Amino acid sequence: AQMLVDSGGGSVLPGGSLRLSCSSSETIYSRACMGWFRQAPGKEREEVAAIYIGSGSTVYADFVEARFTISQDNNKRTVYLQMNSLEPEDTGMYVCAARAYCSDYELRNYRGANYYGNWGQGTQVTVSS
Repeated sequence: AQMLVDSGGGSVLPGGSLRLSCSSSETIYSRACMGWFRQAPGKEREEVAAIYIGSGSTVYADFVEARFTISQDNNKRTVYLQMNSLEPEDTGMYVCAARAYCSDYELRNYRGANYYGNWGQGTQVTVSS
Protein backbone atom coordinates (compact mmCIF):
# COMPACT_ATOMS: atom_id res chain seq x y z
CA ALA A 1 0.00 0.00 0.00
CA GLN A 2 1.19 3.51 -0.76
CA MET A 3 2.39 5.25 2.36
CA LEU A 4 2.10 8.86 1.16
CA VAL A 5 -0.70 10.36 -0.85
CA ASP A 6 -0.33 13.93 -2.01
CA SER A 7 -2.94 16.11 -3.68
CA GLY A 8 -4.16 19.65 -4.16
CA GLY A 9 -2.28 20.84 -7.20
CA GLY A 10 -3.87 22.69 -10.07
CA SER A 11 -3.63 25.67 -12.39
CA VAL A 12 -3.82 29.19 -10.99
CA LEU A 13 -3.12 32.73 -12.10
CA PRO A 14 -0.07 34.57 -10.81
CA GLY A 15 -0.83 35.84 -7.33
CA GLY A 16 -3.18 32.94 -6.66
CA SER A 17 -3.10 30.34 -3.90
CA LEU A 18 -3.15 26.58 -3.56
CA ARG A 19 -3.08 24.21 -0.62
CA LEU A 20 -1.33 20.90 -1.08
CA SER A 21 -2.05 17.95 1.19
CA CYS A 22 0.01 14.91 2.04
CA SER A 23 -1.53 12.11 4.06
CA SER A 24 0.61 9.36 5.52
CA SER A 25 0.30 6.01 7.16
CA GLU A 26 0.68 5.87 10.91
CA THR A 27 3.81 3.78 10.51
CA ILE A 28 5.90 6.67 9.31
CA TYR A 29 4.08 9.64 10.76
CA SER A 30 4.73 9.74 14.47
CA ARG A 31 8.43 10.65 14.46
CA ALA A 32 8.78 11.76 10.90
CA CYS A 33 10.15 14.69 9.11
CA MET A 34 7.93 15.43 6.17
CA GLY A 35 8.81 17.72 3.34
CA TRP A 36 7.66 19.10 0.07
CA PHE A 37 9.92 19.08 -2.94
CA ARG A 38 9.36 20.42 -6.40
CA GLN A 39 10.83 19.88 -9.80
CA ALA A 40 10.31 21.93 -12.92
CA PRO A 41 11.16 20.69 -16.41
CA GLY A 42 14.88 20.96 -17.01
CA LYS A 43 15.63 21.81 -13.41
CA GLU A 44 16.83 19.86 -10.43
CA ARG A 45 14.50 18.79 -7.67
CA GLU A 46 14.60 21.24 -4.78
CA GLU A 47 13.30 21.29 -1.26
CA VAL A 48 10.47 23.72 -0.64
CA ALA A 49 9.67 23.22 3.02
CA ALA A 50 9.83 20.56 5.72
CA ILE A 51 8.42 19.95 9.16
CA TYR A 52 9.35 17.75 12.11
CA ILE A 53 6.15 16.12 13.30
CA GLY A 54 7.42 15.66 16.84
CA SER A 55 7.73 19.38 17.55
CA GLY A 56 6.21 21.24 14.62
CA SER A 57 9.55 22.86 13.78
CA THR A 58 9.77 23.98 10.18
CA VAL A 59 12.34 24.95 7.58
CA TYR A 60 11.84 26.71 4.28
CA ALA A 61 13.79 27.31 1.11
CA ASP A 62 14.95 30.87 0.65
CA PHE A 63 12.83 31.34 -2.46
CA VAL A 64 9.65 30.78 -0.43
CA GLU A 65 10.09 34.26 1.09
CA ALA A 66 7.25 33.80 3.58
CA ARG A 67 4.74 33.01 0.84
CA PHE A 68 4.33 29.35 1.81
CA THR A 69 3.42 27.72 5.10
CA ILE A 70 3.86 24.07 5.99
CA SER A 71 1.66 22.71 8.76
CA GLN A 72 0.42 19.47 10.23
CA ASP A 73 -2.83 17.92 11.40
CA ASN A 74 -1.93 15.06 13.68
CA ASN A 75 -5.47 13.71 13.86
CA LYS A 76 -5.46 13.23 10.10
CA ARG A 77 -1.76 12.36 9.81
CA THR A 78 -1.61 14.99 7.15
CA VAL A 79 0.82 17.72 6.27
CA TYR A 80 -0.24 20.77 4.29
CA LEU A 81 1.61 23.27 2.17
CA GLN A 82 -0.29 26.53 1.87
CA MET A 83 1.07 28.47 -1.07
CA ASN A 84 0.16 32.12 -1.51
CA SER A 85 1.29 34.78 -3.97
CA LEU A 86 2.20 32.12 -6.47
CA GLU A 87 4.50 33.07 -9.29
CA PRO A 88 5.11 31.42 -12.68
CA GLU A 89 8.49 30.31 -11.33
CA ASP A 90 6.62 28.15 -8.80
CA THR A 91 5.35 25.90 -11.58
CA GLY A 92 6.41 22.30 -11.24
CA MET A 93 5.63 18.86 -9.89
CA TYR A 94 5.32 19.02 -6.13
CA VAL A 95 6.03 15.83 -4.27
CA CYS A 96 5.60 14.99 -0.63
CA ALA A 97 8.34 13.03 1.12
CA ALA A 98 8.91 11.56 4.55
CA ARG A 99 11.66 10.09 6.62
CA ALA A 100 10.50 7.96 9.47
CA TYR A 101 12.93 8.85 12.26
CA CYS A 102 13.86 12.46 12.63
CA SER A 103 14.49 15.30 15.06
CA ASP A 104 14.70 19.06 15.18
CA TYR A 105 18.45 18.82 14.70
CA GLU A 106 18.16 16.56 11.69
CA LEU A 107 15.44 18.70 10.18
CA ARG A 108 17.73 21.72 10.19
CA ASN A 109 21.07 20.11 9.45
CA TYR A 110 20.33 17.22 7.13
CA ARG A 111 18.33 18.66 4.32
CA GLY A 112 17.70 17.48 0.81
CA ALA A 113 16.01 14.66 -1.05
CA ASN A 114 18.70 12.10 -0.23
CA TYR A 115 17.55 12.00 3.39
CA TYR A 116 13.98 11.04 2.52
CA GLY A 117 13.00 7.45 1.86
CA ASN A 118 9.27 7.65 1.26
CA TRP A 119 7.72 9.60 -1.58
CA GLY A 120 4.25 10.45 -2.81
CA GLN A 121 3.20 10.32 -6.42
CA GLY A 122 3.34 14.10 -6.92
CA THR A 123 0.83 16.77 -7.78
CA GLN A 124 1.26 19.29 -10.57
CA VAL A 125 1.20 23.01 -9.87
CA THR A 126 0.95 25.38 -12.82
CA VAL A 127 1.04 29.14 -12.42
CA SER A 128 0.31 30.97 -15.61
CA SER A 129 -1.64 33.87 -16.98
